[in-house]
Amino acid sequence: MPAQFTVTIDGESRSVDAGTTGTDLFGQDRSVVAMTVNGQEQDLFRELLDGSEVAPITVDSPAGLAILRHSTAHVLAQAVQQANADAKLGIGPPITDGFYYDFDVEEPFQPEDLKALEKAMQKIINEGQTFERRVVSDGEARAELSGEPYKLELIGLKGGAEEAAEGASAEVGAGELTIYDNLRKDGSRAWGDLCRGPHVPSTKVIGNAFKVMRSAAAYWRGSEKNPQLQRIYGTAWASKDDLRAYLERLAEAEKRDHRRLGADLDLFSFPEELGSGLPVFHPKGGVIKREMEDYVRQRHLEEGFDYVGTPHISKEALFHTSGHLPYYADGMFEQFHVDETPYRLKAMNCPMHNLIFRSRGRSYRELPVRLFEFGHVYRNEKSGVVHGLTRVRGFAQDDSHSYVTREQAPGEIQHLLDFVLSLLRDFGLDDFYLELSTRDEDGEKSAKFIGSDHEWVEATRILEEVAVGSGLELVPDPGGAAYYGPKISVQARDAIGRSWQMSTIQYDFNQPERFELEYQASDGTRQRPVMIHSAKFGSIERFLGVLVEHYAGAFPPWLSPVQVLGVPVAEEFAPYLSDVLDRMREKGIRVELDDGSERFPKKIRNASKAKVPFVLIAGGEDRDAGAVSFRYRDGSQRNGVAIDDAIAEICAAIKTKAQVTSAGE
Repeated sequence: MPAQFTVTIDGESRSVDAGTTGTDLFGQDRSVVAMTVNGQEQDLFRELLDGSEVAPITVDSPAGLAILRHSTAHVLAQAVQQANADAKLGIGPPITDGFYYDFDVEEPFQPEDLKALEKAMQKIINEGQTFERRVVSDGEARAELSGEPYKLELIGLKGGAEEAAEGASAEVGAGELTIYDNLRKDGSRAWGDLCRGPHVPSTKVIGNAFKVMRSAAAYWRGSEKNPQLQRIYGTAWASKDDLRAYLERLAEAEKRDHRRLGADLDLFSFPEELGSGLPVFHPKGGVIKREMEDYVRQRHLEEGFDYVGTPHISKEALFHTSGHLPYYADGMFEQFHVDETPYRLKAMNCPMHNLIFRSRGRSYRELPVRLFEFGHVYRNEKSGVVHGLTRVRGFAQDDSHSYVTREQAPGEIQHLLDFVLSLLRDFGLDDFYLELSTRDEDGEKSAKFIGSDHEWVEATRILEEVAVGSGLELVPDPGGAAYYGPKISVQARDAIGRSWQMSTIQYDFNQPERFELEYQASDGTRQRPVMIHSAKFGSIERFLGVLVEHYAGAFPPWLSPVQVLGVPVAEEFAPYLSDVLDRMREKGIRVELDDGSERFPKKIRNASKAKVPFVLIAGGEDRDAGAVSFRYRDGSQRNGVAIDDAIAEICAAIKTKAQVTSAGE
């Protein structure tokens, strides 16, 4: 009898034969694609050791989907090199909802190339190729991959994979080097790639629940100084139904794309003459932006904040004092000189708020001191990540900083979280979870975080207790903290279920020390305050972009640039309807009259495309009765509404700080 030993499977001890693999344990369950062994993801074909703690990874779990997508990326790369043997391989990691693979090729991929690759991938998948893992030395890997310059570079960067490239950790890590071979049913090698794994047991697991989506240019290792490669994006799911649902979500997201709707609704644009990531707001977009700013400014005042203002530029030395230089240097624009003194564009407001706090003596009786502004800041975002309003280079932060005693910190964080959630609900977002970003405990990576261990532990504990007390789901984000302290991020789901990082609350024990901020305590001693950063929207621009997509451009009445559009049935009724709109304008309602020469049906179609909350129609019967007819966004209609009643209905809807729920909405 073969020797036996004990493993723990999902918490239950079990005796197994020596040489037992994950396939032996889970192979009968086709939904299991890999396993964790003592917390590490491994292929099912790996042999288990005595005392191992084992758990299955199912294909529909987040970990299982990542493995499925990584395996599909390998199939894509195999198909590319079958079609073009000269194609050089970059990296091919799983990403949110899919995967990509980078290639160095002579000519960019065309749509017909992508269709052909998808067919070739399906053929590989149908063959039922399996993945085999081989441990190799650096020298063996270099010899085997001598024709792959980018793989050779990754081998040279082993141990610093995260710094090497986004997604490069899927290729190499700090441990042993491994190559995964794709094997045909007869055991012959079809293809291979440098990879850490794990992979699905067979390409047949991928089935037909995948799709090649698009191609784009991408710089190797994300740097403009490196060669430009061709990146192919794809997606893969646990089932064909999941793929179909994802594609439907994409189609809906495309309809809601804020860049397209911004142009269609004449809200904002991105003139090339200004430069990438620098939007301008048109009059209608300016209305929304002003409404957002006015409302949030008033809410801050009601919550005990003092409104302040700071300049767009500063002497560079200020950002050395704050610690942003060198910690945040890559995100700031280059210095320029005024009177031979180096200056910088402001990338954040906190250093200037510190100067306001420090401008005079402070007493414990004043605390909390809460400073707030819409500070315009500038970030040197890489061109590859600039995206409409949601990732820009110039934007206004609704930025606040609370200066409190250590004893006041938990209460202030609770106050800020309650404030943030109520604001987001006012704008129609009400599905949240929280993310707790902490420092990276790894020795080398922890060097970018300043402050003592004790301070980090205390700050993290306070944030976590408040977050848990909210009752919302809390997701850990190790290593995601700012260099000066941990933070809570509010993640909001929009109307089609996508998550957006919105507000942040950050605990900062470092900047008060660096700026020598003090207050006089009750016993007469000088004490350091704790500084708590909070951005409610993150930025006006980004939040507006999210709202455009959340509402698909159909804003609630209080935010709509035009709240009422008057459409006369014929030209003779335009004066009557104009008088009605004048009465509404006197009530502060934003109105427009379509008195153009187009026919009535075309005007109604135009009104629908403009997504105006209320369309008022007037014909002969309306005029004779001193009334109007309502047409709502869903196409329903209510006729013969008295003018006073119409005004009352519209005013009531505008006062509602959420999506209108009146008739027809």
